[in-house]
Amino acid sequence: MSYEVNGKTIESTENGYLVNLEDWNEEVAKVIAEAEGVTLSDKAWDVINYLRDEYFNNNANQPNERNMVKHFKSVWTDLDKVDAKALYVHFPKGPAKQASKIAGLPETKRKGGY
Repeated sequence: MSYEVNGKTIESTENGYLVNLEDWNEEVAKVIAEAEGVTLSDKAWDVINYLRDEYFNNNANQPNERNMVKHFKSVWTDLDKVDAKALYVHFPKGPAKQASKIAGLPETKRKGGY
């Protein structure tokens, strides 16, 4: 599988994760999101940037849904309630896995978030 971004072929695994993490940029994220049927809202970008920061600046950490909820409770103060459902609004196939794919990170092998 691969993605076409601005005339360039970006290689991915059979599950759609980037083979080379260096290939990622916001244009690549938009193409992956479109293939996933995801609209990249400001909050979706918050999740993507959080995951990338955790991976690249925190020893390749890939937070599960529970840790993502804990983090975004302090960030998304405009929402009445921040829970896993609030994350699934932006990444319906699973915020940890689908958002990681769009963020250009390796596929996580763990299950679920709790």
